[in-house]
Amino acid sequence: MSKQSFSALSLMWRGLSRHRGWQQQWRKPKPKPRYDAIIVGGGGHGLGAAYYLAKEHGFNDIAVLEKGWIGGGNTGRNTTIIRSNYLFNESAALYDHSLKMWENLSQVLNYNLMFSPRGVMMLAHTIHDIQVIKRHVHANRCNGVDNEWLEPAEAKAFCPPLNIENNIRYPVLGAALQRRGGTARHDAVAWGYARAADELGVDIIENCEVTGIRRDVSGAVEGVETTRGYIQSRKIGVSAAGHSSVVLKLAGVRLPLESFPLQALVSEPVKPVFPCVVMSNTIHAYISQSDKGELVIGAGTDAYTSYTQRGALHINMHTLDAICELFPAFRRLRMLRNWGGIVDVTPDRSPIIAKTPVPGLYVNCGWGTGGFKATPGSAHLFAWTIARDEPHPINAPFTIERFRDGVLIDEAAAAAVAH
Repeated sequence: MSKQSFSALSLMWRGLSRHRGWQQQWRKPKPKPRYDAIIVGGGGHGLGAAYYLAKEHGFNDIAVLEKGWIGGGNTGRNTTIIRSNYLFNESAALYDHSLKMWENLSQVLNYNLMFSPRGVMMLAHTIHDIQVIKRHVHANRCNGVDNEWLEPAEAKAFCPPLNIENNIRYPVLGAALQRRGGTARHDAVAWGYARAADELGVDIIENCEVTGIRRDVSGAVEGVETTRGYIQSRKIGVSAAGHSSVVLKLAGVRLPLESFPLQALVSEPVKPVFPCVVMSNTIHAYISQSDKGELVIGAGTDAYTSYTQRGALHINMHTLDAICELFPAFRRLRMLRNWGGIVDVTPDRSPIIAKTPVPGLYVNCGWGTGGFKATPGSAHLFAWTIARDEPHPINAPFTIERFRDGVLIDEAAAAAVAH
């Protein structure tokens, strides 16, 4: 099926026929008995990896297996923040690779991802915060990543609703600003990659849960058992977010992951009032405004490990208390709904994009709260790793073996509110 082009002209043309005749975004194929490569997980990372495998590495027969529906996992449950102001050289290279891809991804996929580089501001509330954030600013500049320090008055000028009075529990002593950071439409990212991958011949198979991974006598993978039958492949990439450790266990691989519920909520819609993204590591809260007018608010992770997509009420209450103090103009807004996702967290709060000890089996996981912002870059590097059976130089440090060897990339501070 050829991909229909989206443009102002095509929209006008379809309008003449009352918008009849639009094609499906992607096919609904039945699984084949065998594929050159299988990607487990139909989120942005998995769909993107399939797209780049087909586009850049010449794979002609690829399947994406999703146990639910496309975009039903963390891709559709996050708060859409994009930034690359991470501390260490390895992280800065990884996240800035992704941010550079975000800048023209809508044009590449011919799909409006609603990328909005409105700026991401991270608040400092204590002397320790100031020291840590200024260290990030200097480290980012050394790596060619934009970041700048703002005094309280400058922070308020950039974000007028911010309360910088010194009589609150968490006074704003300054902030770091990455102007290239911003937001994008999470669902559109999954749909855009799914549509583009489908055009290249990728089979996107929904409601197809992986229940087993078969290995041959040499120990290499040879296929997957699913709820829709056995599917053979010599290359299997797992990008299943909070359930990555569950899927890898089917092949006898243990991952150093913990999975936690992470909550978010939105307010009733209001007219444009919030011009940027504001984050606070100290009080575990971040906030932006969606294109629909809702204030999108994120909290920290719950204290317990769980595979549930819900969390404890007191976490949200703590977050809202802090938001109301920092932005008193929002105190009378009503919250419409809240939801949860499952974040997979490594001991050093940095991801794993690597080969596993099992030949032919690859994993992309451990993103914690950083998964959405890394979507295009992560998918691009994961496809490289699967196709060439070796890491790209950017993701070479993000191995499983670093936890055995003690070569950690400790981004607990830069990974923000959840950790």
